[in-house]
Amino acid sequence: MKKEQVKNILETLDRIYGVTKDGFYHQQPWQLLAAIMLSAQSTDKQVEEALPSLYQRFQTVEQMAEAPLEEIEDAIRSIGLYKNKARNLKKCCTQIAEEYGGEVPQDLDKLLTLAGVGRKTATLFLADAYGIPGVTVDTHVFRISRRLGWASGKNPVEVELELQKVLPEEYWNRINFQLIYHGRSVCTARKAMCGECVLTEWCEKKLEK
Repeated sequence: MKKEQVKNILETLDRIYGVTKDGFYHQQPWQLLAAIMLSAQSTDKQVEEALPSLYQRFQTVEQMAEAPLEEIEDAIRSIGLYKNKARNLKKCCTQIAEEYGGEVPQDLDKLLTLAGVGRKTATLFLADAYGIPGVTVDTHVFRISRRLGWASGKNPVEVELELQKVLPEEYWNRINFQLIYHGRSVCTARKAMCGECVLTEWCEKKLEK
């Protein structure tokens, strides 16, 4: 894809979806990491509704680490997969407290050693918490970047590396939420509504049959 095509798409995404987003409610970095972990396979609305009482109940990473598992489960019961997420949350906070002095590491490789933290969660956390550039590849980014012709990778890591070459670094942190919005409303997994898409004239329309 030509640089001019990429530039036109990025400028259009900026205009339609903006360049900043409202992150999850948090006051400390570990709380943001917890919120991103909880958001997997759950709606942002479900997570946002649970966060205030969760953080009131467990005000430090140490309190979360030391809490009985049942109490954490009870605090996030309204969120999907809450039992598994509670286990990961407790173990993750224990690791942060014991291995990193209560401070969430600002290094991707170290983040990936934490329970329940995969590459997508880690990259998104670093971008939202510290402004560290990174391309977060979720299902929307994976699907749409391939349709646009930006990437051809067979897995999220391959697509991430391709997008880092295609996109200027200043766009890395916002391409995720822009393509999430676009993927929910126009370029959906079930159907690409090309007739309604503002990107159609620059898109290579590599739709999977």
